[in-house]
Amino acid sequence: MSNSSHRYNTSVKSSTLNPVWEEYFSLPMRENLQEDSLCLEVWDFDPAETVKEKMTKMFEVKGVKGFRKLMKEIAITASYGKHDNELIGTANIPLKSIPASGMTMWFNLSKKSKLRRQGVVKVRLNFSSEKNSQVAAQEHRHLLRIMLLHELENSKVAPYWWCGNFSGPAEAILTQHVAQSGLSPTENALAQWSVYCSLTVDHPLSFALFNMLLEKITKPLQSGLIKEEDVKLFWDGAKKLLPTCFGQIRKLRKKTAGDNTVMKTLREVMKILYKLSMLDVPDSVDLFPSNVYGWLRSNDNGRLTIHEVLNQAAIQGASDWFVHILDNNECKDKTEESRLQHLIRVIQLVRSDLQRAIEYHDRVFIEVMNFPYSKALYGLYESKIASLVEPEVIEVCKSLKRLNYSEGSTSSVHLAGGLDGATGLGAPRVEDEPLAMGTTLFELYLALQRFLILGQGLNETDWSSYAISKFHWWFFGGVAQWLDIAAYKALTRIEKAVDLDPLTVIDSSVKYSSSAVDTLQIFYQIKIFWTQLAWPDVEGSYTFVAKIIDDICRCCVFYSDRMSGRVDNAGRVSTVFEERFEVTSEWCVAINNIDYVRQSLEPFVEELGMDDIIQRLCECKSPVEAQRCKDTLQCVIANAIDTVKNKIVEILEIMVKKMMPSITRFLMEGAELLHQDCSSMDRVMRYLEANLDTLYQQLNNDNFSRTLDIVWEQLGEVLYELIQANLEKEKLATRIRLLRRRYFDKNKVSPNSNYLLFRHRKAKITRYIDPRRLTKSAAANLDAKRRPPSFFSNLHECLKIMIRSFRQDNKDIYSSETLKRVEYLLKLHGMETRELIHQYHLERWQEQQAINEPKMGILTVRAQFIEDNLKLEILNARNLVATDSNGLCDSYVRVGLLPEDSFANVMKPKTQTHNKNLFPLYDEMFLIPLSHEQRRVRDGLLHFVIKDKDMFSMSNTFVGEAYLGFGDVPDTAAPITSLQQQHLPLTRPSAIDGDAIKALESRQGDKQAREFLKKQRQKMPGKQFFSLS
Repeated sequence: MSNSSHRYNTSVKSSTLNPVWEEYFSLPMRENLQEDSLCLEVWDFDPAETVKEKMTKMFEVKGVKGFRKLMKEIAITASYGKHDNELIGTANIPLKSIPASGMTMWFNLSKKSKLRRQGVVKVRLNFSSEKNSQVAAQEHRHLLRIMLLHELENSKVAPYWWCGNFSGPAEAILTQHVAQSGLSPTENALAQWSVYCSLTVDHPLSFALFNMLLEKITKPLQSGLIKEEDVKLFWDGAKKLLPTCFGQIRKLRKKTAGDNTVMKTLREVMKILYKLSMLDVPDSVDLFPSNVYGWLRSNDNGRLTIHEVLNQAAIQGASDWFVHILDNNECKDKTEESRLQHLIRVIQLVRSDLQRAIEYHDRVFIEVMNFPYSKALYGLYESKIASLVEPEVIEVCKSLKRLNYSEGSTSSVHLAGGLDGATGLGAPRVEDEPLAMGTTLFELYLALQRFLILGQGLNETDWSSYAISKFHWWFFGGVAQWLDIAAYKALTRIEKAVDLDPLTVIDSSVKYSSSAVDTLQIFYQIKIFWTQLAWPDVEGSYTFVAKIIDDICRCCVFYSDRMSGRVDNAGRVSTVFEERFEVTSEWCVAINNIDYVRQSLEPFVEELGMDDIIQRLCECKSPVEAQRCKDTLQCVIANAIDTVKNKIVEILEIMVKKMMPSITRFLMEGAELLHQDCSSMDRVMRYLEANLDTLYQQLNNDNFSRTLDIVWEQLGEVLYELIQANLEKEKLATRIRLLRRRYFDKNKVSPNSNYLLFRHRKAKITRYIDPRRLTKSAAANLDAKRRPPSFFSNLHECLKIMIRSFRQDNKDIYSSETLKRVEYLLKLHGMETRELIHQYHLERWQEQQAINEPKMGILTVRAQFIEDNLKLEILNARNLVATDSNGLCDSYVRVGLLPEDSFANVMKPKTQTHNKNLFPLYDEMFLIPLSHEQRRVRDGLLHFVIKDKDMFSMSNTFVGEAYLGFGDVPDTAAPITSLQQQHLPLTRPSAIDGDAIKALESRQGDKQAREFLKKQRQKMPGKQFFSLS
C-alpha cells in the first residue's frame, strides 16, 4: 500500500511455477481510499549458495533459458560473493476498485523491463472493521513457529523428546496472544498441529504430542465444525508428519527390540496412523505424493489408504533388512558347503527378525491398527528365501557324491550309497566331504522346516499358498543320502560299541550289556532323525520309512554278526588231560544282547509312525494298496526278526556243538562200562549240569529252552550218526564176505593172483557209503569195532538217565524229533534178536492197519478170549491172488501166536485146503488153551498165513499174511457167532527196509536173525513163482 511500513511476506514455495499459498494477512487502512493501492510483488527466492553448490544444479536446469539464468547466477555469485532474490513481477490493485462485498480475482504480474506479463496471481480481497480470525490464526502460527525454534535451539532437546512444554516466558506470550487473537481451543490446536508437523521434519518432536493434538482435532473434523481452509491446513500438516511415521516403521530394526521407549514410540505412531485412518481425506489432497514415497507401489484405484501404505512400509522395511542381511553375510567362497552354510545363516537371521516381530511388535500393530505385521513380513521373507534357496538345493542334491565302501571287517553290510546305485560290500570307508555335505544339507532342511512351522502359526488357513510350503520336494534327491549317512554312522557306532563292550551285565536287574543299550540308543537317534524330517508327503514317507526299517533290520543283523564273532573263541579250557569247552557268562550276555535288540525291533518300528502312514495311504490311495504296503513292511520286519532269531539259534548251536565232543566222549565211555565201576556217567552229568546251570542263571527262559532243544537235537544227531555208522560197517563187512565167498570159495581163486580184482570190487562196493552224509566223528567210527546190542542198550539207558535228570513236572524237556527217533533206534538196537523179530511183526501189523484198499485179498475171522482160552473162527477169504498156472489157488490158513518164544508150546492150528478157489469158505473153529502169563503177553499178535498147497513142490507157495492184535480180541463169554466179524487185509512184505529189519541185518553173526531174514525175503513178490499143481 502507499504506507510502505506495512509489508508482509508469505512462505516460500519451492520448485514450482504454480505455487499455492493459502495465507491470510490483515493490513491497516487510512481514510483516503481513492488514492491508495495494494501492491503485490512475487519474488524468486534464491538461497545463499556458493559457486560450487550452484554448479551442482547444472543437470537440473531445463532449456536454454534455464541454463542462461543459472550461468547469470553463477557469474553474480562469483563476482560479488552473494546473489539477491530476483523480482518476477508486480501487480498494483487500486483500493477503490474493490467492492464493499469483497472479490476474488486473477491479476497480471508485470515487470518494467518486460513487455509480456510474467504470470498471474489469484487474490481474495475484502474490507473488515475487525481483525480476521484466519489472519489471527496465521499470525499465531508465525509466532508459535518462532517460539518453538527458539525453544529447540536453547534447550538442545533430543530428537523425539520435545512434547509441547515451552519455557515460562514463551508460554506466557503464546497464551496472551491466543487470548488477544480470540482463537478457540480447536483453532489453537490446529495452529499447533500445522507448526509442529512442519518443524518435525527437521527437528523430530514427540509422537505423543501429535496424538494429544489429534485427540482435540479429530472430533471437530468428523463433525464438520472446521472450515475448509483449516481442513486443508490440517491435511497439509498430516502429509508432512506421515513420512516420519512410516519411516519409524521401516527403520524399526535399527531400534533395540523390547526397549520401553521404542515400544512406547511405536504405539504412539500406530495411534497417529489409526486416528488419521479414521478421517476422510479430501479428494484434492494427495496424501502420499510419489516424490516423497518413492518406494510405494500404486494400486488399481490410484489412491492408497493408510492401511495399504502401512502394509507396504512394513514390507519395504523387511525388504531393506533382507538386503542388509545379504550384504553383511556374503558367501566368502563358492563351494557347495559354504553356500549351504550361507543359506542357513540367512534363514536364521530372517527367522530371528520374525521372532522379534512376533514377540514385541506384532501385539502393538494388531491392538492399534488390527494389522498382522508378522504375517506381512513372513509373506515377503518366504518368497525371497524360496527364490534364493530352491535352485541351490536342487543343484546340490544333483551333485551329491555316493558313499564309497571298501572290503573290510564288516563284510556283511549291504548299503545303497548316494542317489542312484548300490555300493560295494564291506566296511564303510567314507570321505568327509559327502558326510559333511549331507549333514549341512539336512541342517538347511531343518532350518526351512522351522521357518515353515513359523509361517503355519502366523497363517493357519492359507499357509499352503506360500512358495516355501513345498520346500521338501527340493530335498527329495538328498533324503536317500541322509538315510545312507544315518545307516553308515549307525554301523560304525555299533561296531565300536561291540568292540568296547566288556560283555558284563550293566545292572543286576537286567541280563544284557552296554552294547545292546548303545545299539538301541543308535536306533533311536535314527528315529529322532525321521521325526525331525517330518516328511509331509505320504508316498515319500512310505518310501523313506521302508528304507529306514530295512536299514535298521540290517543293523540288527550286523550287530548279531559282530556279537557272534566277539565270543567265538570264548570258553576254551585246556589241561594236560583234555581240552574241553565250558559255557561262560560272555556267551550268555552275547545271546541276551542279540535277543534284547531283536525284542526292541518291533516296538521301535511302531514308533516310526508306520500305522499313521498306512492310514494316510488308505485315505489318499485305496485300502487295497495301503494293505499291500503294510504287508510289505511287515514282511521286512518279520524277515529281520526271523534272521536275528536264527542268529541266536546259530550261536546256541555253535555253543552246544562245542559242548558235544565232551558229552559224546562221556556217553561212549558210559555205554561201554555202564554196569562196571565207571564215573563217566557222573562226569557227563556234572559237565551238563555245570554248563546248563550257567545258561539257566544268565539266559532268559526262551533262550534257555532253545538251548535245551538244541542240546537234545545235536545229541540225537550224534547218536544217530553212531547208529548209522554201525549199520554201514555191517553192510560193508557183509559185502566183503560175499566177495570172498564168490572169488575165493566157489571159484577157488588164489588170493594173490586176484588181488587187483578184489580191490576193484571192494572199491565198487564202498561207493554206497557216502562220507559226505556223515560227520567226522561218524566217519571215524567206520574203522571202529562193531557195537554189540548191549552197547546200544547201555547207551539208551544213559540217554534215559540224562532225560530223567532234566525232566520237570513229568513234562517232556525236549521236542527234538531226531532225538525221539534216536531213542527209538537205540531201543531197537539194544533189543535181543527175538525181541527184534517181534518188533518187525509189530511194524507189519501197523502197515496192515494203514491199508485202505487191499490188493492181496481179505481174510474174515472171529476171535474171543474166554478166560485163558483163545477161541478162533476162520470164516473165509476173498479175492486171493492166483498162484497156480490155471489162475486159481489151493489155499489153506495156518495160525501162529507171536512172539514165538512166548508161545513155543502152543499149537499152530491149520485149516483144510480149498482147491481151485479164489474165494474159499473155510468156516472152521479152533480153541487154543493158553497159560495165564501167555494170555497177558504184551503186544501179543495172531499171525494168519495163507499158502498155496503144491503137490510137487518142496514148500508151499506164500499167498499173503494178516495180523490181529490181542487188544482187538474181545474178552467175553458170549457166543462167538454174536461177535462182529473182523476183515483183515492180506499183505506181503514189499521191501525189507524197516527199522527192525535193518537192526536184524546188522547182526550177521546171529543165526536166528539170518534165518528169519531168509524167510522174510522168500515172502517178497520177486521170490514167488507159479506152482505146477
